[in-house]
Amino acid sequence: MPVFDPALTVRIPVAWGEMDAFQHVNNTVYLRWFETARIEWLAKVAFTETGGAGPILARTEIDYRLPVVWPDTVEVAVGVVALGRASVTLGYRVTSESHDGAVVAEGVTVVVLFDYATKKGVPIDDALRARIAAPSA
Repeated sequence: MPVFDPALTVRIPVAWGEMDAFQHVNNTVYLRWFETARIEWLAKVAFTETGGAGPILARTEIDYRLPVVWPDTVEVAVGVVALGRASVTLGYRVTSESHDGAVVAEGVTVVVLFDYATKKGVPIDDALRARIAAPSA
């Protein structure tokens, strides 16, 4: 799946209510876990401070490896896979304490810098590009 150096990792306790009728965490919850990590990453690199434009999610892809059940705590690592003209592709790796740190899901999202007034993607400026590319980002 995606190759990336984690920029940050978020610990998330699994809630009992996230399980579905099949006795495991519902697939949609993984999207929320990705979102939690993505929002922390966006804040860390100040992606939202771009003068009128902001991030919009353009694509999501997930590979589920192992089922997760309550009680558990997952860790979601997020990092940059690719940086485009107006987009950044982020990679995610979800590991589970109950599975002894094994990867339970992996995925990618594409986030576009979007001008909400014109409804178009806009180029990522040099300052934001530098924050995204910084090793500590």
